[in-house]
Amino acid sequence: MNVSEALRKVCLSFPEVEETESHSMANFKIRGKAFATFAINHHGDGRVALWLDAPTGSQAHHIEMDSEHYFKPQYVGPKGWLGVELNKKLSWESIVQRVREAYEKVAPDELVKDLGPNIKLKGSIKKLKPAEINPFLQPKIQNFINTLDEYCQSLPETKTAKGFGNPQWKAGKKTYVCLHRYDKKLCLQVWVGLDQQSFLIADKRFKIPPYVGHNGWIDLDVESSANWKEIRSLVEQSYRHFALKRMLKQLDG
Repeated sequence: MNVSEALRKVCLSFPEVEETESHSMANFKIRGKAFATFAINHHGDGRVALWLDAPTGSQAHHIEMDSEHYFKPQYVGPKGWLGVELNKKLSWESIVQRVREAYEKVAPDELVKDLGPNIKLKGSIKKLKPAEINPFLQPKIQNFINTLDEYCQSLPETKTAKGFGNPQWKAGKKTYVCLHRYDKKLCLQVWVGLDQQSFLIADKRFKIPPYVGHNGWIDLDVESSANWKEIRSLVEQSYRHFALKRMLKQLDG
C-alpha cells in the first residue's frame, strides 16, 4: 500500500465520507462539506500533502511544534486549515488523529458521538517516488519536453521558465508556450486567437482552457501521441504573436 492508498483508506473510514475531485485534487466531504484535501505537488511545491480543516488553534500549534511535518497551505491556510506532510516520517497514527480532528470539526454531532476507535493501518506504507509526485520527471514526458525545448530554443531570444510548477517558454518576457498535466493528460498550451479556437475545438484533442482561454489560448492533448509538424506550427504561430519585431526579423532572416 502506498501513501495515496493509505490516505484514502483513512479518510473513507469515517461515516458518510465521500470523495470528489477538483483541480486534479481529491476532496473528502461529509454531507457536502469538505474537511480534507489531498494535494500532490500542488503548483510544483513537491509536497505529498493533506490539507485539513483543523480545529481553532491547531494550525499554529502544530507548525510551531513540528514545522518539518506541518505547514500553512495555500488558499485555505488563512482560514485555519493545517497542511500535513505525508511522504516524510510522520507516524500514521498522528496522521489519522489529525484527520479525525478535522472530521469531528465538520461532521454533524450525531455522527461524531458514535465514532469508534481510529483505524489502524496494517503493513508497510510505501512513499511515493519522485516521478509519482512530479509527472514531468517521467521518462516519456521528459523526452517530450526535451524535443519541445530543442525546437523552442531555435526561436530567437527564447528563455525557459516555470509557472505554477509547469515548464514554460518565453519570447523575451512573454510566455508563448507551456505544458501542464491535469487529469493524467499532458497538454501543450499555446496562443491561437479566438477565431482559430472555434475551428480547432472541432477536433477532440483540443479544448479551451480555463483562466486564459478567453484570451485566445488553447490546449492540445499530447499524452498519447504527438504530431511534431503540427506542434511546431502551433508553437511558431504563438511565438510570432508575442515576439518583438527584432525577434521576428531574426526568425525570418
